[in-house]
Amino acid sequence: MAVIEWAEPEDAGEILTVQRAAYVGEAQLYGDPFIAPLVESAGQVRRAVETAIVLVARDRTRIVGAIRGRMSGTTCLVGRLVVAPDRQGAGIGGALLAALHDEAAAALVFDLFTGHLSEGNLRLYRRHGYRETRRERMSDHLTLVHMRREL
Repeated sequence: MAVIEWAEPEDAGEILTVQRAAYVGEAQLYGDPFIAPLVESAGQVRRAVETAIVLVARDRTRIVGAIRGRMSGTTCLVGRLVVAPDRQGAGIGGALLAALHDEAAAALVFDLFTGHLSEGNLRLYRRHGYRETRRERMSDHLTLVHMRREL
């Protein structure tokens, strides 16, 4: 099983590689190869590691997953939960989400969003206590589902 720990700035390139691999399916699902996680740069990932809560799941030396959280008052904004495609379905995403909940101990609320067609993501978030708060239509092919977990 993977070990979850804080990311280091030098992990940015590998995090980006896992992120891109994980989001290819989302891009295909929504017919958009230019979604933000696929066009983000290694420098942007490095800045996130340096300024936010960024956790990685490591299997020995390989990063197999990552998650980000950014505090805004007592709210943790959750983003970029990714798991390497060959490791999806093994509980890594849920473990990363639970670890972020623990690391952001000051948070009273956790907010996130995902696409309306991303059924696996929606199931995962619901299992971890998230409830839909609203939907935001972004285009003909994408509606964002905003979700919240309150403590």
